[in-house]
Order: sequence, then C-alpha cells, then structure tokens
Amino acid sequence: MGAHAALPVRVPAALFFLILFSSLLPISFCGLSDDANALLKFKHALQIGDSDPLSSWEPHINNKPPCFGDAANWVGIFCFNNTVWGFRLENMGLQGNIDIPSLASMPHLRSISFMNNSFSGPFPNFNLLRNLKSLYLSFNHFSGPLPDDAFKSMNMLKKVYLSDNEFTGHIPSSLASLPNLLILRLDANKFYGSIPDFRSPSLKKVNFSNNDFEGPIPTNLTTFNTSSFEGNKRLCGAPLPNSCPPGTLSLAGMDYDTAKTSILKILLIFLLTLLIIVVIVAAIVIARLRSNQACSHHDSSVTMFQSQASNRYAPPAFVKTKSIAEHEQQQVMGDQSGSQPQVQYSKKGETGRLTFLLPERRKFDLQDLLKASAEILGSASFGSSYKAVMRDNQAVVVKRYKHMNNVPRDEFCEHMTRLASLSHPNLLPPVAYYYRKEEKLILSDFVNKGCLASSLHGNHNYEKPCLDWPTRLKIVKGIAKGLSYLYNALPSLVVPHGHLKSSNVLLDESYEPLLTDYALIPVINLDHAQQIMMPYKSPEYAQLGRITKKTDVWSLGIVILEILTGKFPENYLTLRHDTNSDIASWVNTMITEKRTGEVFDVDMGGVENSKSELLKLLKIGLSCCEENVERRLDIKEALDQIQQLKDSESDADYSLTITSEPDGFRAI
Repeated sequence: MGAHAALPVRVPAALFFLILFSSLLPISFCGLSDDANALLKFKHALQIGDSDPLSSWEPHINNKPPCFGDAANWVGIFCFNNTVWGFRLENMGLQGNIDIPSLASMPHLRSISFMNNSFSGPFPNFNLLRNLKSLYLSFNHFSGPLPDDAFKSMNMLKKVYLSDNEFTGHIPSSLASLPNLLILRLDANKFYGSIPDFRSPSLKKVNFSNNDFEGPIPTNLTTFNTSSFEGNKRLCGAPLPNSCPPGTLSLAGMDYDTAKTSILKILLIFLLTLLIIVVIVAAIVIARLRSNQACSHHDSSVTMFQSQASNRYAPPAFVKTKSIAEHEQQQVMGDQSGSQPQVQYSKKGETGRLTFLLPERRKFDLQDLLKASAEILGSASFGSSYKAVMRDNQAVVVKRYKHMNNVPRDEFCEHMTRLASLSHPNLLPPVAYYYRKEEKLILSDFVNKGCLASSLHGNHNYEKPCLDWPTRLKIVKGIAKGLSYLYNALPSLVVPHGHLKSSNVLLDESYEPLLTDYALIPVINLDHAQQIMMPYKSPEYAQLGRITKKTDVWSLGIVILEILTGKFPENYLTLRHDTNSDIASWVNTMITEKRTGEVFDVDMGGVENSKSELLKLLKIGLSCCEENVERRLDIKEALDQIQQLKDSESDADYSLTITSEPDGFRAI
C-alpha cells in the first residue's frame, strides 16, 4: 500500500487515534466475500519475495472476486459455483506460516497443493480441514514427527503426498486408519519403525521408499510394486526379495502404543547382552583405529561428499563456502601415494584414485580435491553436486552418483572413456571420474552462468537474467545441434541423451548451451532410471511401456516450449506422463481457445520483428511433443527446421498465425 498524503484539514484528536488504533487490529477487508477475506489473511501470513506470484489476490490490483461461477479470477485457485474449492500454489518459492484457521473458514475447500515450495518446520494442523480430499506437500522442507492425531477426523481424505521432505518418526495411526485413502506418498523422508496395516479398502497406490522402515510388510500391502518399498534396508517380506527371518516379531497391524511397548520389552530383555556386545565392539574398534593410524602413510580413508538437504529441484541453492574436507559424514576412499592418474586397488576395499579422461588437463588427486574450497550446488535426482576450486583457481563440478551400483568397473570405465571421446561445442565432456562400488564421482568443468532452468525461472537467491528472443533462439539451436550429434555419435543407444531438461543445459559466457548428464542410461540402475529420467516420463512409455528413437525429441520439444513460454514444465516433477499436466497440452489448449498471445514469456524481449519466427518455433516444439510417435518429428527434421529460423524477419509482409485448425497453424 502506498503512503497517504497529509490531510489538508484538521482531524479531531479522538478520530485520529481511532484511525491509528484501527490499523493495529487484525486484517479485515470490507466489502469482500468470506473466501476473499480468508485468502488474503492466508497470503499475509506467508513470506513472499519481491516478485509476488500472488499479486492478483490484492484488491488494489485485481478488484474482481476470487471466483466467477466455475472460473477463477485469482491465480492458483479452483472454483465451483462461486466458491473456492482448491489451491494449486506450486513452484512459487512460498515460505512462512500456513494459516490453517483462515483455510478452515472456507467450508468448500477440498484440495490443497503447496508442492515444490520452501515451507519448513513441523506439520501444520491440517486436521482442522475436515472436508479436505487431497493434500499435496511434496518437495518442501517440513520436518519432525507427524503427531499421532495429525489426520484425525479427516475421513474424506483420499490423496496424501508428503514425499521429499524431512519428516521423522512413525506413521501416525490416524493416517493408517483413513477410510477412503486412495494414494499415499511418504517416500524420501526419514520415517522409521514398522509400516502399519492400512485399513482403506480403496488404497490404489503407495510409496514408502527411501526411509528407514523395518520389519515385515503388512499382508494387505504385498500386492504393490517392489519400488514402493525400496531404500528401507530393514524391511522384509513380499514383495521384496528378502524374506523375514524365522521368529521375527511382526509389528505390522499394531497401533503405535502396542508396537512401542513390544519393542521396549525386547530391549529390556536383551539389555545386558547388548552392553556386553558394545564393550566387545568398542575394543575391536579401538584396536582397528590404532592399526589404521600405524599404516596411514600407505592408505588413508577420506570422508567426502555426503548428501545434503535437497532443494528438490529448481535452480541450485548455494551455501556458505568451506573446504570439501570439512563436509560432515562423507565417504570416498582415496590413496595418497604417488601422483599418477591410474586407478589402484587394495585388498581391503575399492580405494583408488581419480582417473582423468582428457589428456591435456592438469592432473590432481583426491587430496587436492579435499583441500579445495567447495560450494554445495544442490541435490537432485542423481545425487549431490559440488563446485570445487583448486589452489590454482581451477574450478570443477563434482557430481556424486548413488544409483550406478550394478555397473561393473570395466563397463563403467569403458563408457566414461567413450563419452570423453565425443567432441562437440554444445557438449560438456567429463574431465575425470572416481569408481567405487557403492557410488561414483564424475568431474566436469564449472560453467559460470549456471543452468538454463535458473536463467528462465530464477531462484530464491538470484534474480533471473532476461533472455531475449535472439538469445533463446541461439540456445535452442545449440541444444538441437548437440542432441543431433549425440544421435550420430551414439547410434546404439535408443535415447542418446536420456535426461534432457533445462536443468541439464548449462550456459557459457556467450549463452552458448552445453548439454550435461547425457548418455547415462546404460550405467544407471534401471529401477532408478524408470523413476526419475525423462524418457520414462514420455507419452510412449506411459502408453506402451517402451521408449523409442524419438523419445529424446519429445524431451527437446518440452525444452523448446519451456524456453518460449517461461513456464516450468510439470513433466519434470511427475513420475509418469500426465496429459493434464503436460506443457504441450497447455499450449494446445491456449491455441484452441485463441489465446496464443498469452503463451509466450512476457519477459522475453526482442520479439517485435520476429513474431512469425516465434510461431514457427512454437510449431516445431509442438511437433516434437506429438504424443503419436509416428507423427512426431525425428531429430534430423527438427534440426533442419530449427536451423532455418532467424532472430528477425526478413520479409515484413509475411506473418504466421495460429488457428484452431487440425494442424494448429495457417500462414496469412
């Protein structure tokens, strides 16, 4: 609100203090509906940056009510019969307090999605929203245990998405007893204890993976896929391949208090035995430590690169610079002897050295890397990434891959050598690698301008640069040329890139794109690849269960549409292709509704003399995203059409418009 000018007349003191006092009262918005007042109170409890994604909620900007029939006038809400029934406030960088009482004052609210924001702290009291049917909180930073009554009386709740947070503790009994639960996502948290017996007969999809659950899987959950339970080392029983040992106490189906009592009894019975074991183990550990110190000049164990708290996507979140060796609980083994780059082996494990792939590069060893100053660039689907700056100011990026456990050493080394032999100005080659059975490190050069995703969407720490039309066209052409080269250089791979998205495109000083994380599908564990890599989110994989030679072209089309619209593709976050969340479907809908002017990014400058070229590239992007693989462009056709585009029009009399005709385009 702007400052008010001084009043030209005297105001009685009593009236002045009444006005002043009223400004200290709780916020109220006269003349607005109950839903509007509740939404504004909810917004004012949030912490929102200078670029306000909810500016359309402010009465002085948008004097329309939130809903008009079933249409929404305010961004991020869904309406039915002039009332707010849902939120979809995703990818907005929101944080602060979620004002549950304000939400509870909207009796028709049925769905809430705050996915991929920056909310933190304990789980809010959503059980005040007793009519809620869907709750989406994935990809935030909520932490701590869920209260046992967190979902009490929420009997209408059907979908609960809590994945990729930092929750701890047991699964609350109120969640397990929800009668109408359809979908439950608890993966990638820190839950522990046993998985209870869920009572909902309509449960269709669950995911408990990558937590610390233990004990037998309840019988009524054994029909779900193995991937729903992976990453819990102490879980046993179907559908996992490891059976539970005889005599295992089954806590499945017990409520929390009963399970806790059983565990305490077991602990008390074996307390004396455990104390004896602890003393023996301590003696063994002390003896081994002394032995290791005695031979430390031959073989040292260095800790490094443990996963940090994830940002769940988006642009990298930099943290305070410190030495790599200071990062806690890290685990990579290194040999200090000598300075040659060859891999060496020891009898006790797979300790070794960095293997350099580019002969012209200056060599360094793990000790140099450990002593370098480091910044955590983030934690993505493959693992953590670090920027390391050597003493001679040489900067490299170290990526830690956790999902290549099934790759033999020889096969991995051969594949890395093959990738390093590729040479193209739009590829960022690997510089070196480190092999260890449990995890691998791949080093590449640091690129100052970061990734394309950060330039298009910005992040919480940096303002996004303005990319004009000529720059965006240059980026598209570079991506297409790099992808086409991979098709020619790696003909044996069905998807030569295999993970093309905006966060895997780096920009150099002249905004020339550099593709990264390419050709890794052959060395990624298949189960993990199917969960996170782009080809397995394509329409053909969702429909036919397979990928094709044109699947990478679909990923190229998604990137083209992202560059033109400035809109973050939900395809990057979904596990499978969803037509309702597909950016190509959104563009086609806008074209059908003759709202093509709203498709392009409002921050894109330099478009005054290039409108027909913009529309041509939009058509190419949609043709690359064609769900019918037979009708989709192949890489050669896509590259040829992109190469013909210009950053300005040579013929001012020629223009192109988009219509609702079957092919979507008509020259006039």
